[in-house]
Amino acid sequence: MVKPKVCILRTDGTNCDEELFYAFEKFGSSPEYVHVNELRAKSKKLKAYKILALPGGFSYGDDVASGKILAVELVSFFKDQLSEFINSRGLILGICNGFQTLVRTGLLPFGHLGKMEATLAQNTSGHFECHWIKLKTQKSRCVFLDPKNFTPEDNNKPGLPMYSKPGLGNPDQIFELPVNHGEGRFFAESETIRTIEQSDLIVFHYVDKSGRPTQNYPENPAGSTNAIAGITDPTGRILGLMPHPEKFVDITQHPNWRRQKIREPHGTFIFRQMINYVKES
Repeated sequence: MVKPKVCILRTDGTNCDEELFYAFEKFGSSPEYVHVNELRAKSKKLKAYKILALPGGFSYGDDVASGKILAVELVSFFKDQLSEFINSRGLILGICNGFQTLVRTGLLPFGHLGKMEATLAQNTSGHFECHWIKLKTQKSRCVFLDPKNFTPEDNNKPGLPMYSKPGLGNPDQIFELPVNHGEGRFFAESETIRTIEQSDLIVFHYVDKSGRPTQNYPENPAGSTNAIAGITDPTGRILGLMPHPEKFVDITQHPNWRRQKIREPHGTFIFRQMINYVKES
């Protein structure tokens, strides 16, 4: 079977691209570094890839706001390429700075490219957060994490396989990932938050040790509204989250790996199910 091609988009300030490359390669895809200037020069095109991945880091030094300049660049110069990629049923993953960028393009939460309807603001702690947190997967519209929510007609693919299995990634399953951000507080108007919740666009919540969504620090590291850690769009094909799954795809990446009996690194299910979905669709 041909390995799905993954575009790992780079620009000035990107610094989590190598971890993301490793994660995608480990689970059976063919990742490729693509600098944003290569897209502008049209020496590479998004339509050649099945997955577009926006890594973490500090794109353009987070000048103006985190992910803002890259978002403006994507909307200004690549609107047609992005629209074509989305219409061809490509998948998009944005982690940390990548999530910030997707929100500022308008692709998240509602898929309105060029219309920003939410933001990721400065942490309520007032400083950079770098530690491990607990998350819980929600039943959402995300096609590769919970395809039960879609009928074959919705996906235009009869017999869509089910990837939501017991264990990691299963709704209500608690897992751990690291966060590294200074502007990770998901915020939107009350009506927008209500629509996000009612439309099943929330994929991950920050939770306490008992598994309850929490506003308490440091469990909710940025003070995100309603403990929102990651969301999808109405198509379920775009996923953005602040925590870093690519930084926990090997057991030894966990700080307590010698003490805790970890059967599978907790970031693996996102990459495995994303790649499997592309292979089977």
